[in-house]
Amino acid sequence: MKHLLVLCAVLTGIASCKSDTPTGADAPLRVAFFPNITHAQALVANSEGLFGSQPGMGRMEVRQFNAGPAAMEALVAGSVDVAYVGPGPAINTYLKAGRELRIIAGAVNGGAVLVVKNAKSAEELKGKKLATPQLGNTQDIALRTWLKGQKLSIATDAGGDVQVIPISNPDILGQYLQGAIEGAWVPEPWGARMLAEGGGHILVDERDLWPGKRFPTTVVVTTKKVLETQRPRIAALLRTHVRLTERWRADPAAFATAANAAFGRLTQKPLPGPVLQDAFSRLEPSLDPVPAALATSARHAKELGFIPSDDIAGLVDLSVLDEVRGAKAN
Repeated sequence: MKHLLVLCAVLTGIASCKSDTPTGADAPLRVAFFPNITHAQALVANSEGLFGSQPGMGRMEVRQFNAGPAAMEALVAGSVDVAYVGPGPAINTYLKAGRELRIIAGAVNGGAVLVVKNAKSAEELKGKKLATPQLGNTQDIALRTWLKGQKLSIATDAGGDVQVIPISNPDILGQYLQGAIEGAWVPEPWGARMLAEGGGHILVDERDLWPGKRFPTTVVVTTKKVLETQRPRIAALLRTHVRLTERWRADPAAFATAANAAFGRLTQKPLPGPVLQDAFSRLEPSLDPVPAALATSARHAKELGFIPSDDIAGLVDLSVLDEVRGAKAN
């Protein structure tokens, strides 16, 4: 059977994908990711046709999203079966959508920084304006938690120390270059781009805030229903994911080049070599979603009022990943 690869750009929600695929044994497995180097395995798999060529996968569709909430909305609605996404949206969806979401593998650790123009310390951020990619997203929670730990309050109409503005990554870069903001807590490659194009320095490398310098930036998720009904195909997808992760570990420079080529084909803007190298220097390929860090992230989100509970028991299910890795070792 000829493999089907369909790239559907979803900008504002699942309604942008006008043709929902049928359900049943012959339905394609629909895999979502972002055009972002922190989704490097998915970028390379899509570019090189590796998901569709995996034995046992059957038909599939690849769908592109630009934001975690839209991807998670599609997953909950049944318009997507598997997604690469940040831990923040994954945790939020698990807690607010019936605990049906499952993290089935890690993908990328690290790769988030607070880049600033002039401030040399937390104290020097007082009265300044910082940005994050989205209110309540993974980096927004990280910045707000860090500011709280530094005894700095978020500015409101009633006053406060630091103003935090949620705007898109491209707008963050533009505002930074114009001098409208002091800095931003962003994922790569945006941190590397801010440094290369606008100067400044890294005030906080988020890796320094976590035990062992490890925290998940991208995880692979599905739903309990898909895991139960499409388990062999999920295993086929994870076999490709595991091989790509191992390929990245074995030759980081070559994998970064492949990911950048795929990124460039989707965005028409491949990263310059020095920016690519700088961004990838802060990324770690990892099959481990670091459950302890996920629990800490959930606690931080609850403390900030973004989620009603930090009980994420049952969120991580690595059973298929363990089967795939076990079969590979035998």
